[in-house]
This record gives sequence, structure tokens and C-alpha cells, in this order.
Amino acid sequence: MISKNRYEEIGRKVVQASYEVHKELGPGLLESVYEICLVEELQNLNLKVERQVKLPVNFKGKVLEKEFIIDLLVEDCIIIELKAVEVLLPVHEVQLVTYMKLADIRLGFLINFNVPLLKQGIKRKVNNYFLIK
Repeated sequence: MISKNRYEEIGRKVVQASYEVHKELGPGLLESVYEICLVEELQNLNLKVERQVKLPVNFKGKVLEKEFIIDLLVEDCIIIELKAVEVLLPVHEVQLVTYMKLADIRLGFLINFNVPLLKQGIKRKVNNYFLIK
């Protein structure tokens, strides 16, 4: 199990990398462009990153022929859901939290790159995070 300190360390790197991408590219591009650039930045920070991770749908104990797609999974412990939209909606936050619950991931970031200041576009979500020692 990952310690709270390790989560915080990885989380800081995620935010740092996101700021670097936004500083370089600014708002107004496609989500896929931000995704590939963020992967590059995170890997430059020596983090393991997986793109477009499939998350199966389990219903009443049965895996169905449908899956969710996680944008980025960092170090097997943090989900990043990327957006490039005018406004983040509550459904975007619900999407991230749902992915976190289904994947049993305790920390996630919803990052909207289509903002003048990235600080306005980052939301951090936790799922049983404070149960970590």
C-alpha cells in the first residue's frame, strides 16, 4: 500500500507537470494534445504513466461488454481525467469519482486545460484517502 506521503509527492508532480504543459501550450487545444504532452512531462519526472486505460463494467458480479476509459493512470495509484472545455460541469467530477471508486483508486485529478490560469482548472478528488496511513 502506498503511503500518504508518496501520494502527496506524486500529486505534486502531477500538478507541476500540468502547469508546465499549460504554460507551454496555453488554452484552446484539443484534449488529446494536452494528454500526450502531459504524459511526456510526467515521464520526464520519472513517473510511470498509462494512457487510455480500460476499466471494465462489472454488474452483479459479471463483467459486461462495455468499459470506461481512464485518460491517465499515474504510478498505478492516481487517475487523471483531462478536459479542454469552456466550463467544468458537475458530471465531469462525478465521472472522475466513479472511475476512482470502480478502480479502487484513492486520489484523482480533474484537469481542464481550457482556462486562462490553470489554477482555475484543477480539481483534486479523494476516495477513502484519509484512511491511508
